[in-house]
Amino acid sequence: MIIIVMGVSGSGKSTIGKLLADSLEWEFSDADAFHSPENVEKMRRGIPLSEADRMPWLQDLQTAIKHWLQENQNVVLACSALKDSYRQFLVLDSDRERIKLVYLKGSYELIQMRLQERHNHYMSEKLLNSQFYTLEEPLDTISMDIAQPPQLIVQNIRTALGI
Repeated sequence: MIIIVMGVSGSGKSTIGKLLADSLEWEFSDADAFHSPENVEKMRRGIPLSEADRMPWLQDLQTAIKHWLQENQNVVLACSALKDSYRQFLVLDSDRERIKLVYLKGSYELIQMRLQERHNHYMSEKLLNSQFYTLEEPLDTISMDIAQPPQLIVQNIRTALGI
């Protein structure tokens, strides 16, 4: 199974994803590691990515997901997956039973505060407006309120997935 932990930058995808993977004794992967150096530099300078910038990243993620499924690996993937079209690209209909989406939802104010406190990461609060503008909230996912403590979020995810 693959669990994609999604949401805007600062919602806690990496933190929750790592905690979830550790609790399940699964592999953890961060979609940030799939970005090209050019994309990282754009984001570091506060420039939102274009659709053309995102496509190679999405293709690499799709390839990784296919590989994990073929190898029957259990993976927690932290990935923004902000648009419905991105999620459809990553989660093919034939794989829906083996891929679960978890949406980390939080207020603009809470996420902005978190980003202001975060250091040594290329995604700054400058891009938060574009993240929320791009976000198409998913309807068919497990949704978690990020105002809760991380351990409780992980526990609630496991309960919702029955694992």
